[in-house]
Amino acid sequence: MNIVFVLVPLGLMLLALAGWAFLWAVNHEQFEELDRAAQSILFEDADDQLGPPASERAPEP
Repeated sequence: MNIVFVLVPLGLMLLALAGWAFLWAVNHEQFEELDRAAQSILFEDADDQLGPPASERAPEP
């Protein structure tokens, strides 16, 4: 029965931690544009169609 005195405060602390983490994520816009990352693998970027990456291009005079 004494374990209840440990588990209840521990559970409340974990709940508070989860609530803080959720509010931090919302305030730092972690839930914005959720579809962009998923769609980025489906569609090619316009930059990819123009040529090789800048690191592989010949330097301009």
